[in-house]
Order: sequence, then C-alpha cells, then structure tokens
Amino acid sequence: MDSALDALLETLDLTPKGALTPLGGGDIAAVYQLDTEQGRVVVKHDDAQRLRGEAEALRALKGACSILIVPQVLGLSESWLVMETLEASGRRDNARLGEGLKELHASVGQQHGWHWDNACGSTPQPNAPLDDGRVFQRERRLLPLGDACYQRGLLDKKLYERIARQAHELENWLPDRPASLVHGDLWSGNVMFTPRGPAIIDPAIYRHYPEVDIAMLTLFGSLDERFFEAYWNGDAPADWPRREALFQLYPLLNHLLLFGASYRSGVERSVAALEAYQG
Repeated sequence: MDSALDALLETLDLTPKGALTPLGGGDIAAVYQLDTEQGRVVVKHDDAQRLRGEAEALRALKGACSILIVPQVLGLSESWLVMETLEASGRRDNARLGEGLKELHASVGQQHGWHWDNACGSTPQPNAPLDDGRVFQRERRLLPLGDACYQRGLLDKKLYERIARQAHELENWLPDRPASLVHGDLWSGNVMFTPRGPAIIDPAIYRHYPEVDIAMLTLFGSLDERFFEAYWNGDAPADWPRREALFQLYPLLNHLLLFGASYRSGVERSVAALEAYQG
C-alpha cells in the first residue's frame, strides 16, 4: 500500500489484514474496502482538496443528523480518507428517510451556498454565498450549467434561451427563504438502508432550498407516500410540482454535460413543465 496510507492507518491504530479491495461506484475517486484487525473500513483515494471537502461535508451532515446515518470520518491524510463501513440491510424505510431529511433541512442559515466550492460528480459546483435563494439558483446553478452545455453544443440557442428565461422568472413565483443544509447530490445511489436506519453518503453539500434533495430523489429514484407523509407531515407546498420541475433542471443539465445528448429530452421536459405554469 501507499506509504501515506500506511502512516495514516498506523496513526488510527488500524492494522491491515490484507490488500485494498476495490468497491463499485467510484467514478470520480478510487474507493476501496479494507479489512483490519480492528474491523472493516472504507478507504478513498482522490485529490487532497476534494477529500478535505468531503470529510468536512460528512462531519457537517453528521452534526445536523440524529436520525440519518452518516459515515464517520476516521482519518484524513494527503490523498487518503478513511471512513467507517456501512452495511446495507436491504430493507427500505422511506418513512424514516423522510423524518431524517426533515431534520437535516431544519438546519438553516441566512445565506445560500457554502464557504467553499465543490463538485457534483465531476462538474465543478460554485457555492459563493448569496443572500437570495432565487439569485443563487440562477447565478450559481442554472445559468453557468446551461451556458456550459450550450458552449459544448449540447443545447441549441433556443432551448438555452428558454432556460435563461425561466431562471429570470424565479422572483415572480418562488418565495425566498432561509437556506437549509442540503446533501446536494441525493440520488438513490447515495442513499443506503442499513440495519441502523437510512444512511446518506457522497455529499455535494451546500445550503439552499430543501426541495433540491427531494427533487433529486424523485428524479433518479422512487419515493412513496410514507416518505412524503413523514417529510411534510400534511404541509406539502401547494406548488410542489412546479418546484420539482425547477430543482430537477440543474441535475438534468449536469447529466447532459457529463453523459451527453440522451439527457436533452429530460431538460426540455423540465423547461416545458415550468413554462406551462406561466400559461
């Protein structure tokens, strides 16, 4: 193993029992499982700055969650991050997931964004804080990503202009609100159901509208009424379908940028759904 990892494991009093075993899902970082005399751990190898950001994000989420399980950061050194292992139970508990996200989103701040930039997948995610969530969604999410797709020929001019028009309409219908702590990349692959309860992993953390996380879950996963009953407790926003279309637009643009033209139709559907509310 790498000498820096050896030194980190020694500092943590962990004695390896074998070699690193690659785990699936490490599209950006290399992710491994490691058996030690003290138990199994997860080891990540990546750019040092990205790993520092992930470690801080996990600690921030863990500090805001008593219901959701967040992997404990055991140690960090240079380009190596060591975390506790979470075991999947196979039993979905959507009600508990809803309760946990409600608790997480109750952690609010005044500004939308975060004190450092991070990434959603491999896409840089600018987080410079702004007081108004509508401005943040426009200037830090929709316009930069829409422009990146347009410059690469993944959006034609007409569709890009439709996206920009919706971005400039936000103040006309979306109320500003204090910014919730959000996971930021909460697709179904970043939710685990463990024997201790639902867990969240691989965050792209910032503060923004809480519907960011819910819209991501409904876009790339499935939720049932037990989740929504636990999360909203009978107080769902009347304009949830409109918010869902809005907050699915950013991840769809990101997937268009990362994976190509197959996601263009999804972008167009979200834009058309937003336009329908103006008719």
